[in-house]
Amino acid sequence: MRHKDGREAVRAFKSKGTQLLSAPHPLKYIRWCEHWDKMKRVRSKFVDVLRLHVRGGAGGMGLPRLGGVGGAGGDVYVEGKEGHSLLKLRKARPDQRWAGAAGMDSRKYRICGEAGAELTIPVPTGTTVWLEQHQKLLGEINCAGDKVLVARGGQGGNPSNQYNGQKGQGHIVKLELKLLADVGLVGFPNAGKSTLLRAISRARPKVASYPFTTLQPTLGVVEYSDMRRLTIADLPGLIEGAWANVGMGHRFLRHVERTHFLLFVVDINGFRLSPKHPYRSPTENVMLLNRELELYSPDLLSKPALLMVNKMDSPNAESRLQELLHNLKRMEEVSQQFPEEFRPEQHVSFDDIIPCSAKTNQASVLHLKERLRMFLDLYQDLKDQQTAKEGKALQRIHGLLQEGPLRLV
Repeated sequence: MRHKDGREAVRAFKSKGTQLLSAPHPLKYIRWCEHWDKMKRVRSKFVDVLRLHVRGGAGGMGLPRLGGVGGAGGDVYVEGKEGHSLLKLRKARPDQRWAGAAGMDSRKYRICGEAGAELTIPVPTGTTVWLEQHQKLLGEINCAGDKVLVARGGQGGNPSNQYNGQKGQGHIVKLELKLLADVGLVGFPNAGKSTLLRAISRARPKVASYPFTTLQPTLGVVEYSDMRRLTIADLPGLIEGAWANVGMGHRFLRHVERTHFLLFVVDINGFRLSPKHPYRSPTENVMLLNRELELYSPDLLSKPALLMVNKMDSPNAESRLQELLHNLKRMEEVSQQFPEEFRPEQHVSFDDIIPCSAKTNQASVLHLKERLRMFLDLYQDLKDQQTAKEGKALQRIHGLLQEGPLRLV
């Protein structure tokens, strides 16, 4: 069936008068057709953006002759739940319409009508809730149990509204999922990110010799002998222009925002997306990754970062590594050789540069694993110390305020 799809694609191009079949390697095009067909199918299995139409329940009618008050309509909330996904949410309600229950009318045997039941929409943790119309942030779901109000129910009928029950609020809200992970892998396609994740954890992302084998984010858990665990996110490969949503663009960069630590993965052999694209050396790859993150959000460059130089089992890898290290020490000077649109204004600071061969050298993978833990623990300790200092400062200020008004000397 896959070969049939490829042949149909070739016939379609032939009918348009292209010279595809006279190309040196027409079968490569067939494989690419099959791969892109699969990309469409796989991307439909992972949902990280979902739009919902939400409406609060209508208020119940009041009873004017007895002064009865109608019940309020039910509110609509979004709540974090373990084990849920946006894909499950989409399947649960294909029309994506969610409404709270209406309040009950006032009646002679129940003067105050019962309020409508509130509706809770389960979402995965790491979800950001936006009001689509005004691009307003309504809230974030960081932990299970977190709730965000997305639509209020209508007011029940009462003297202030002539006993007419009011409609509930109606909105279109956008749910954006951002993976919560300790480490996010950043790199161009085919740099070896998935190979590294397979080597360092029990995750089994697809690995192949062509770019864009990772079509959806994958989380891997790194386990240590003392039961310590770290989570690593393998994200779809970045390409030039991702900050402007080229390629998978924002689908990739959105998830980087929630990681605590960035691990840049660079192929020591450089990278070339296709024959139509220019070859990029390892130094250029670092520079361009730096620029893409900066253009999307300069705050990403303030995150702690390590650089992993992969595929060190390649010929002439050592000499290329020395050239890369030399260039990284003088990034300001090297960046001047780039066109202005590719030149980062702020350079990322790497805490360490680690040569590795994720596929063939397990010792280098273990070394990387230990360095990741060391730096994560270090930055967590610094964060805890900063929090403790801020807490002591606040206690001191509260103590001084209790003694009397502060005076400037």
